[in-house]
Amino acid sequence: MSDEAAESAPLALEASGIVKRFEGVHALENARLDVRPGEIHALLGENGAGKSTLIKVITGLYDADAGEIRVRGEKVEFDNVREANAAGIVALYQELSIIPTISVAENILLGEQTPSSGGVVQWGKLRKRAQEQLDKINKKIPLGKLGFELSPVQQTMVAFARALATDAKILILDEPTASLTDTEIVDLFTVLRGLRDQGVAILYVSHRLEEVFELCDRLTIMRNGQTIVTKDVADSHVDEVISTMVGRAADELFPARATSIGEPVMTVEGLTGRRVQDVSLQVHAGEVLGVGGLAGAGRSELLRILSGAQKHVHGTIAVGDEMLPHSPGVARALEAGVALVPEERRSQGVMLKASIQDNIAIANLPSVSTSGVVAGGRIIDIAKRGMQDLQIKARSPRQHVGELSGGNQQKVVLAKMLARKPRVLLMDEPTRGIDVGTKAEIYRLIRRLAEDGTAIIVVSSELPELIGMSDRIIIMHEGRISGEVPAEDADEEVLLAYCYGKTGK
Repeated sequence: MSDEAAESAPLALEASGIVKRFEGVHALENARLDVRPGEIHALLGENGAGKSTLIKVITGLYDADAGEIRVRGEKVEFDNVREANAAGIVALYQELSIIPTISVAENILLGEQTPSSGGVVQWGKLRKRAQEQLDKINKKIPLGKLGFELSPVQQTMVAFARALATDAKILILDEPTASLTDTEIVDLFTVLRGLRDQGVAILYVSHRLEEVFELCDRLTIMRNGQTIVTKDVADSHVDEVISTMVGRAADELFPARATSIGEPVMTVEGLTGRRVQDVSLQVHAGEVLGVGGLAGAGRSELLRILSGAQKHVHGTIAVGDEMLPHSPGVARALEAGVALVPEERRSQGVMLKASIQDNIAIANLPSVSTSGVVAGGRIIDIAKRGMQDLQIKARSPRQHVGELSGGNQQKVVLAKMLARKPRVLLMDEPTRGIDVGTKAEIYRLIRRLAEDGTAIIVVSSELPELIGMSDRIIIMHEGRISGEVPAEDADEEVLLAYCYGKTGK
């Protein structure tokens, strides 16, 4: 749709004056949003800024306390998601609801969309209609393939096809590229541009600002439950967006580096495992050691071996003067003061259906129990302390972790590990999938822990992040250390050369 036609047509979606409170706390305060037909509109903000709450109000999951929603100029009130879907509004979340045990065709035409007669599925019509939806996005996926056999990008495309089967006119996408490779992202963007050209209004929620500037037409930024600005992407730049989201300049994200480094806390010699080859390193008290490299370089495997979560073939690991046994296991490594914050927080770091306090307590049973008897008061105390220290935004320590934003889930993982007061903290992609404001909080936390003498090893795929938060950086390539450089002397060009196998010290 042309710019002139889009501006003259009724707004696909308009939310104005939206207010939503939870237990007296304003989650939304006079929030507003408008999306035009045939545009891709970015919705940006820190975790806790109100994006998810606004989407849930728009899609009928929450009732607004005040304000109104209009779809194609008409005021609407949705009591549930089904009513929103019937009005053409479909939300696709990061965790796609693909049913693994049924076919692609059945996944596309679930529920009321399934053609049937007298309660009997009309399989020919089902396959024909499912193929029509895939054709709309120019995708060739075998209709008989089962859900669990699909790649992440195929799952995303099937979810899109399902949305189109419901005649979606407004598509809301929450972090759609989180599990996709760079090649798959290019493929996805082609599909989204095609849908935009067909007149579909797309609301795009992402923490990856480079995607926003490549893909989107306009953006809306929220902060503290309020809409701060809506403007054309062409009239914006990254630093301006970041400063508007967090309320401070982008160059203030990283705190100052350490002024002094202590004695070695962890010494690794000749470590070799499945994807790690002859790695030797030291990390000192008060030091942040950054680890970079391309996907598959062995970074995550290195941290898992150091934490005892993965066995190794050769090499030694010492914490202070204590030599750890070969492949010590997680419990033994924890006893020695080595704690890991894993990359996959939702599957490895937290129990989503358990409360914040239970998540923290289960990793710290010696601190909350006596003679095997757990003390409820101690659990609450340790949870409240963790929530306060890490500024976890939640209603109470009893709130389920699955109800929290991604950034606050990551803080719970940190809280449970920090309660153990580790000597060595291993962090694998600690800021992946969280907003820039929460990233800044984590950077400050990392620096504060280092100042208290903790030795920290951090894996990150983002070279600017490695440079900004580290004291020293090592780069891995095909399981080996290909380069090492003080962070103050590092630049992205040198680090990238090491990522691709150029060796140096």
